[in-house]
Amino acid sequence: MGIGVIGIILSLILLMYLAYRGISVLILAPILACFAALLNGFATGDIHILATYTEVFMKSLGGYVMKYFPLFLLGAIFGKVMDDTGAAKSIANVICEKLGKKRAIISIVLACAILTYGGVSLFVVAFAVYPIAAELFREVGIPKRFIPGAIALGAFTFTMTALPGTPQIQNAIPMQFFGN
Repeated sequence: MGIGVIGIILSLILLMYLAYRGISVLILAPILACFAALLNGFATGDIHILATYTEVFMKSLGGYVMKYFPLFLLGAIFGKVMDDTGAAKSIANVICEKLGKKRAIISIVLACAILTYGGVSLFVVAFAVYPIAAELFREVGIPKRFIPGAIALGAFTFTMTALPGTPQIQNAIPMQFFGN
């Protein structure tokens, strides 16, 4: 394993540890990315940190944001509308009524799946469904520590990649390569 790979792994470990300690990821990410690039530069003997940051990273980041920001923005707005109008809560409540409170976990998974497949950004779904899941899990007596798993199963797994046609960023990116 080269020094460059070690730098990336070490940067990721530091990012997780320091973010867990409460330091802003907005501050940490560029610093640790420079750290990883610096270690890679030492390994290859080609140390041009500022040029790499400004000419490669920022240029690529700008292109990515310019290309996919509307998709993120529309998914977030749609999610906020679903949350503010009560539609997300209504969907979750109907599912819970149909399946029964004893099936609270699968109800939350299905609610997340329906919202994600319906066009709400998967990042927004987590925040829209959490209050519903917290209340439902409290009523049934399921520990709150299971909420992230239920939300992740419904929003980040099969609706994210396995089912075709979800209007999510991870499906929009490869479309140009597959000719769609």
